[in-house]
Amino acid sequence: MTARQFRTIALGFDGAYEHAHMGHPDFRAANGRIFATLNERETGGALMLTPDQQAQLLADHPDAFAPAAGAWGRGGSTVVTLAAADAETVGEAMTLAWQHISQKPASRTSARRTPARRTPTRRARVRR
Repeated sequence: MTARQFRTIALGFDGAYEHAHMGHPDFRAANGRIFATLNERETGGALMLTPDQQAQLLADHPDAFAPAAGAWGRGGSTVVTLAAADAETVGEAMTLAWQHISQKPASRTSARRTPARRTPTRRARVRR
């Protein structure tokens, strides 16, 4: 599977859009929550699944999927190695991630998809 295929699948969900998070692409449901990401090199991704969904994927496709590190992985965040995965399997897993995330309440920033305006701060005067 390629990063282009991953992106195409992610953007095919109703209301899904691409954004950036910590220097890499992410894909968000209409509620503003992230359901999938690509790494910076676009060689792998992550899907936000439930722990039960993750366990099933790991059992069925151990070469393509792994839990994310730490608490994220214990919570269901699942890493996918694109070179080891096929589009159909990733599409099914991403559908589960999108459904899981779409059911959650809107994030605090979902109302605005553009950066918030900041109030200008006063500069300290430099005395010479």
